[in-house]
Amino acid sequence: KNLFLASTMVVLSASICTKAGKALISRQFVEMNRLRVEGLLAAFPKLVGHSKQHTFVDTDSVRYVYQPLENQMYLLLITTKSSNIVEDLGTLRLLAKVVPDVAGSLQESAINDHAFDLIFAFDEVLTAGGYKEEATLSSIRTNLQMESHEEEMHLMIKKSKEDAARDEMRRQAKVIQDRNMANLVSSAQGLAPKTSAMAGFGGGGGGDGQRPGMFQGFGSDSQPGGEMESNIYNFNKPAPPEPEEPRVKAKGMKLGGAGKKKDSLMAALAAEDNLAPFGGGKAGGFGFEAPAAPVAAPSTPITLVLEEKIAVALNREGAVDQCEVKGTLTFTANTDVGSAGVVTVNKAILNSKASNFSFATHPKVNKSNYEKTGTLSLKGDKGFPLNRGIGILRWSYSGDDAAPITINCWPEDEGSGSINVNIEFELTRKDLILNNVNIVMPLGTTDPPAMENFDGQYKHDPRNGLLCWHFDVLDASNSAGSMEFSIAGSDVDAFFPVQISFSSETLLCPIEVTGVTNSSSGAAVPNALTMSFVPDAYSCA
Repeated sequence: KNLFLASTMVVLSASICTKAGKALISRQFVEMNRLRVEGLLAAFPKLVGHSKQHTFVDTDSVRYVYQPLENQMYLLLITTKSSNIVEDLGTLRLLAKVVPDVAGSLQESAINDHAFDLIFAFDEVLTAGGYKEEATLSSIRTNLQMESHEEEMHLMIKKSKEDAARDEMRRQAKVIQDRNMANLVSSAQGLAPKTSAMAGFGGGGGGDGQRPGMFQGFGSDSQPGGEMESNIYNFNKPAPPEPEEPRVKAKGMKLGGAGKKKDSLMAALAAEDNLAPFGGGKAGGFGFEAPAAPVAAPSTPITLVLEEKIAVALNREGAVDQCEVKGTLTFTANTDVGSAGVVTVNKAILNSKASNFSFATHPKVNKSNYEKTGTLSLKGDKGFPLNRGIGILRWSYSGDDAAPITINCWPEDEGSGSINVNIEFELTRKDLILNNVNIVMPLGTTDPPAMENFDGQYKHDPRNGLLCWHFDVLDASNSAGSMEFSIAGSDVDAFFPVQISFSSETLLCPIEVTGVTNSSSGAAVPNALTMSFVPDAYSCA
């Protein structure tokens, strides 16, 4: 008997309906067809209107337990007549708290938007069969959120793996970019031996005929004595044709013959269209490389080279993180007369104006004579070896004020698959004259940039995804410049590092060769002096 009573004391349906009996949501907990549910809900407004009861209404078959909500809506429970009214009222009060907590408000639109969430909440209060669960508002909220520690751990591990894969992708992209730039440098080194990391981008610097200037290949020749031609951007000048090899009548099958025909055909087509030929493995950089100048025989008994190299690391805000200057005075004896030569430098001026520089002589040089009179000669009055350059004096300096150029690069993601890049430079050492200045920037894509404004000249290398910004000369009258362009992409880090190359005949150290004489007679010895200032590594990252 008790089991029978328990089976009949159940909630048949829980609904939210309008005053006219229209059901917004309705959840049945026992088997009921749709017509019966709609009929019971349609009869409810008539019963409420004629009844004096304010919480429940009994009919011949069921009991309506209800609570008015805002905006002329009702929260309604349909139960059996034998159901416990006290327990049903408790269930009704709990559901009345759940509805606004889940839906957010008691508007009809909010009820419709959160219909499934409300049905799930009703299922937390009443089980299948219509029996009330021991639940509270907080437990219902927790169950609806369905939080899982295992799921959170899984998502955290998944996110960490995705972040690690993304970082690895960026690292590999950086490695590929560096490899491309290294290949570019290697291809340029076939034309400019002993060049720096910026070979293939820059114009020629001063050289002594045996030591070609750094950064050859942008479009100017490196001449002895620092003389440079400004043939930058000869777009329409075809390269001179290579001399044909002697024709030999081949017998039998000849392999590889089609390649030369194809190359000569492409060269002819390029010459017809006034295009500079690309490829072939000989032209690095941006396709402007001039043929290497022939090495001239020394015309004087002694060749002297004053050479400075600078290594600078800039940050993205344009500040100098690291700067180091290293210089060398190289002596080369070309004849027996030159072997007995003695070099004198302005030691007194170096003591007063270059006190922040560190100087060191070669171990075989008589250091005491240098300290007293600035004379550089070998110990024991020995002669210099023939045809071999010897660094007889070195100097170094570490200071941020030595950096001749600062770069400020600002790439900004516009959020539409495009990046706007603003880059500017400033010549901070107005006492220097820099030639063939090239600022090379990776673009992260082979697409061409859309230039908005720029100073100087530029060249895009689509094959390697690089942009070269070029200036023939930078001095006190032309000491700043800017460039702005837009390009497809979303990675603002792809535009770094920015590489800088230049050449100059002005040194940072105020060293001068005041005399070159014979060690025995004291007579002046003819000599060829070359001064060169180039970057060993100059980047903004």
